[in-house]
Amino acid sequence: MTLELRGVTKSMGGGMHIHPTDLVLQPGSMNVLLGPTLAGKTTLMRLMAGLERPTDGQVLWNGEDVTGQRVQDRKVAMVYQQFINYPSMSVYDNIASPLRLMGVARDEIDRRVRATADMMRLTPMLKRRPLELSGGQQQRCALARALVKGAGLVLLDEPLANLDYKLREELRVEIPRIFEESGAIFVYATTEPEEALLLGGNTAALWEGRVTQFGPTPRVYRAPRDAVTARVFSDPPMNFSTVRLSNGRALIGQSEWQVDLADGEYMAGFRAAHLSLDETPGAMPLTAVLESVEITGAQTFLHLRHGRNSWVGLVDGVQRRELGQELTVWLDPAHIYLFTPGGDLARTAPYAAAA
Repeated sequence: MTLELRGVTKSMGGGMHIHPTDLVLQPGSMNVLLGPTLAGKTTLMRLMAGLERPTDGQVLWNGEDVTGQRVQDRKVAMVYQQFINYPSMSVYDNIASPLRLMGVARDEIDRRVRATADMMRLTPMLKRRPLELSGGQQQRCALARALVKGAGLVLLDEPLANLDYKLREELRVEIPRIFEESGAIFVYATTEPEEALLLGGNTAALWEGRVTQFGPTPRVYRAPRDAVTARVFSDPPMNFSTVRLSNGRALIGQSEWQVDLADGEYMAGFRAAHLSLDETPGAMPLTAVLESVEITGAQTFLHLRHGRNSWVGLVDGVQRRELGQELTVWLDPAHIYLFTPGGDLARTAPYAAAA
């Protein structure tokens, strides 16, 4: 079953909250909505589910226009960041509850509950109550209750945001396996580029209510079509600097490199992890002022000032440096994207184009 959005918009409070959006989601696919808070991820999911009606445009399910159809009449399941289980019921009864509301026969309920519990690795916990489970097991119980209905569309709105790191990592690994087994269309909203990369499938980058790019996740990450998409799909956000190209040479700071583009002004973009404190083959030196340091343990964020530009470098190890000092950082031109002044991609970073 295919889900299609055709020219879907949503106006709120006199402003456009979702700009005209066209998306086609295929059966058995994982689709990530990636964007910062207030980018429009939850609203887009609610439009897909039928919880809200678009201002303009159509929602089609397997070619049928369901724009005005109630959510109760669609095969949709939704799991929110604040996952909900019924505390007085066992895990078995929590999973079975939507089937009982649907009037499904007892034997069929038992079969589907046990099959879904097995898929979610909850079989040993079926007699327990939610408060007797770990946070990850509680979230899997909420997911099982959504999946047991046999919904063709499963919407996950930042479902791991409130879990600790270990549980998030556990479920990030499990969710792709779950969606492959279910055959449903999964739509997963997140603010974290790393999570999108781990989940794979397709990614729609969202910025201020616009889908800036949609496609296979590695392609959107490696070949963003514009500076906005590159910013959305970089954490920390992509570093930018204005550069001037003349006679096939681009200049940034006091360093230059060869580029096969027309002369003119461009924006160079590169990710934090591609700045280094150590000289590497092919890298060019750049001088920047160190403004602050964040040590995360195995890595250190360096907040730098290069002329009018603020950059962030992500380097390995614990780096204790004096604030205000000039640092030489190294950047391989193979990792530099070039954008037009208007933000359109002019050249993909060579490392990404070759991947």
